[in-house]
Amino acid sequence: EYFIHQAVLENKKVLAEGAQGTMLDIDFGSYPFVTSSNTTSAGVCNGLGVAPGDVGRVFGIFKAYCTRVGSGPFPTELMDATGEELRRKGQEFGATTGRPRRCGWLDLPALKYAIMINGVTELKMMKVDVLSGFREIKIATHYKVNGQLTDQVPFDCIDATIEPVYKTLPGWEENLEQIYSFDELPQNLKDYIFFIEKEVGVPINLVSVGPDRKQTLMR
Repeated sequence: EYFIHQAVLENKKVLAEGAQGTMLDIDFGSYPFVTSSNTTSAGVCNGLGVAPGDVGRVFGIFKAYCTRVGSGPFPTELMDATGEELRRKGQEFGATTGRPRRCGWLDLPALKYAIMINGVTELKMMKVDVLSGFREIKIATHYKVNGQLTDQVPFDCIDATIEPVYKTLPGWEENLEQIYSFDELPQNLKDYIFFIEKEVGVPINLVSVGPDRKQTLMR
């Protein structure tokens, strides 16, 4: 903590990387299906001894679709061929155990919740290439919770009956492997990105279209 504090005093750049996702946070996640620590940006403060006022930019890193490992609520989970295709194309299997990850469409209420809890200032969108080839792409914009429409994650998301409400956007067929700038992306993909930005109110300034460093596109 002294080392980091001194670096901050000297105006040096300090990058902290969190582990796991917001919905696994012991305080703000989908309890009891959580981990044993704070996985939000606040974890930097109580984990590294950094003062809240010293935190500047907060990068929110998310996939172009949703995944979850193990049990717990997952409103947009796809238990069909589309979910299998996302899993196959995204190679969504545990790195250590090989256990298949649960896959589904992007969940905007959950994303907006994560942005709010973390104070996200900019978004980084990963694995966009996995969505190539789908004729239509869905995004959950709201939930129906026990019959009531809302765009908020319910406090008790275990016992509540949650039904996602989708917005359907046209997909794209283009292969993204040889694309190295944002301007070259298919228009339907750009529209997907613009729609998310408008809904969450935070800019997406990095888009990943593949595992190679050159396939990380800065805006």
